[in-house]
Amino acid sequence: MRYITGGIAMGAALALGGGLLAAGTTTASAAPAPVPAAQTQSLYASSALVLTVGHGANSTEASVDRAVTLTCFPKATGSHPDAKGACSALRAAGGDFEKITTIKSGTACTREWNPSVVTADGVWEGKRVRFERTFANPCEAKAGKGQLFEF
Repeated sequence: MRYITGGIAMGAALALGGGLLAAGTTTASAAPAPVPAAQTQSLYASSALVLTVGHGANSTEASVDRAVTLTCFPKATGSHPDAKGACSALRAAGGDFEKITTIKSGTACTREWNPSVVTADGVWEGKRVRFERTFANPCEAKAGKGQLFEF
């Protein structure tokens, strides 16, 4: 009994498959979808960030004025206006955002409180990063945001 059921199922599958093949030859069929090129896996960790500049005391209260993307590996790309320079600055700092956003010594700014905040969120050399720095006013922000947040 088991062999008869298996034979019937096999015959039905062949009949349906043959019917589908026959139907495919009598009607117009779409060309097969192209196979995408194989992606090579890199030996190096990825680096992709979303950078923002806004006004407010911290990132949860701030209004975001500008936001860009930055990818540093395999090549410098993204919506950052100087992706290559920003990636170079970040590499030179060893991925330390604090070094990049340090206000240059000798900078003279007023003591007004009009905070600006910069953030970086994403992956740097395979490690998850989240950075936030608040500057007291636009003068300090201009002096401290460095090439990375210059957009």
